[in-house]
Formats: sequence, C-alpha cells, structure tokens
Amino acid sequence: MIDKINENLILVNGFDAQSKDEVEAFRIKYLGKKGILNDFFTAFKEVSPKVKRDYGQALNTLKNAVVEKVKALQAQTADTASKGNHGDLSRPSFPLDFGSRHPLSLVKNRIVDIFYQIGFNISEGPEIEDDWHNFTALNLPEYHPARDMQDTFFIQTDPDILLRTHTSSVQVRYMENYRPPIRTISPGRVFRNEAISARSHCIFHQVEGLYIDKNISFSDLKQTLLYFTKALFGNSKIRLRPSYFPFTEPSAEVDIYWGLETETDYRITKGTGWLEIMGCGMVDPNVLENCNIDPRKYSGYAFGMGIERIAMLIYQIGDIRLFFENDIRFLSQFQSGS
Repeated sequence: MIDKINENLILVNGFDAQSKDEVEAFRIKYLGKKGILNDFFTAFKEVSPKVKRDYGQALNTLKNAVVEKVKALQAQTADTASKGNHGDLSRPSFPLDFGSRHPLSLVKNRIVDIFYQIGFNISEGPEIEDDWHNFTALNLPEYHPARDMQDTFFIQTDPDILLRTHTSSVQVRYMENYRPPIRTISPGRVFRNEAISARSHCIFHQVEGLYIDKNISFSDLKQTLLYFTKALFGNSKIRLRPSYFPFTEPSAEVDIYWGLETETDYRITKGTGWLEIMGCGMVDPNVLENCNIDPRKYSGYAFGMGIERIAMLIYQIGDIRLFFENDIRFLSQFQSGS
C-alpha cells in the first residue's frame, strides 16, 4: 500500500498543467470526496499496526505534495490567463473617447457662473407646480388675459396642478421662505403647449434672476445686465425696449448688438444687427405683497432668458430640435469640460 502512495507521489511531483481546467481536474482527482487521497485515508484502518506509522507519514507527504502542487499550478495558470486577456501591460493604452457635455448644459453653466461671481445663489423648485405659484402669486389671477400668453399643460386629474410654464414659480417659493435681501437665479426646465418647429419646442430651459432689497432701482438692473452680456458675449452694447409682463412694472425687452458682419448676422437679426435675448423689469408690488414682502420697504428687479435661444446664438445652431434628438454626431461637437 505504501508503494502505491509513493507511486502517486512521483506522479504528483511530475505533473504539469496549462489551463485552469486541468488544474481543477487534478485537484478533484486527489482531493475530492471520491479522490485518491480519500481512498488512502479510508484504507488506513485496514493497515497492519506494524506499518501504520510509516503509512501515515507517507500519506501525509502525498497530501502535502498535492496541496502545494495545486497552489503552484493555480498561480501559474492565473498569470497565464492574465497575460492572455490583457497582453503586455507595459504597452501604451488605447486612446479613450471622452464624452461631451450637452450644449444647453455648457451655456447654463456659463450663465450660472457669471451671476454667481456677483453674489447670486442658485434656487430650484418642482417642475409640477400649482396654480398659485405659477400664476396667481405672480399677478396673474384667474381669467387674467395674460394667461393666454402661456399655453399650459394641465394635469387632467386636478385642474389646479400643471407643468410649470416658467421658473418664476421658483422665485415665488424662494420669497415665501426667505426674507430680503434676496439675490437668486433659478435655472430649470419649463413646458408650454406649443407646436414643435425649428424655432420653438414644447420643452425648453430658462434662467431667471431675482434681486430684492431696499432702494433697488432700474439702473441697478441695467448695470447687472450690462455686466452679464459683456461677460457672456464680449459685447457691452445693449438696449432696453418697453414691454409688458404681468409680474414686473415697468418691464422691458433686452437686445444686444450682434452686428452685421456675415450673411448669417443679417438673417438672424433681420437686417437690424440687434438681437433680443431676455425680458426684465422691476418686480410688481402686488407680487411682493403676495409673498409677504412689504413693497413700501423693499423693491427689486427680475429678469429671465431662454437657454436654447442663447445657445443657438453662441453656437450658430439653426434648429432648436437638435437639442432634444440626442444625435451623437451633433453632441460630439461640444467639448467635455468646456
């Protein structure tokens, strides 16, 4: 019996394997429940007492040899598999394709950063809004004709719940929860029931700003917008045209001078050289009262712009639908981290 153990010891010491499967088969052959070593241990009780000591020593030698052989072969085949899967790890790696930020995100981040540098914080609110925050608190009571200016998506189960039509609703919530001085911008997605075309979409993005404090005047608003347009466009020439918004009085449209250097300039400015970029005005006293702010003590200004419109100007994009189609050929043109 001892001779059989020694024969297996010679086989074990001379065994080699090229794959994990061969190593596993070898391990099961000797160390499995029905393996050779188990048979030798079972036969131990039948061995003559005179040779039990020598038999036990030979069996332990074989067992240790098998265990060490399995460990060595497992390490060897693991190294081989690693080299096979990855090749030479010292070789230069393949170039990595970096993703691109969406152009709307790039423009939004630039706008937010400009206002952040002059003390505006960022406020956000729900996209599903109620009538009070989206309309009534903003001096748009029920049946007000200006509501028709914003075709609204209402939630059918509750006519008081809707998809917000502007981020001014965030400003209302902010004024309800914080006391002046208030200086905040509200970027976000808004929804209006409009036909989708090259120039309009039912989903778009806005950045709206609000500044409430004592003795705020229209000249403060103009200087803020002048700083913003110069920082974003590198153009300090702006003009303000009288306009109407229910939540500001007086109200104005803001134009920048884009120039008439190319044929595209003539087309997008309709030959005038001027481009409208946002609306603005002094916050209506009724809005302040609705938010429990005393209009006799505080005043403020507000402004709002569409991110898509700004992005179309900066990147000379002629179709707003490109922002929503997720075409990789379009999106890959914009550098990540810009």
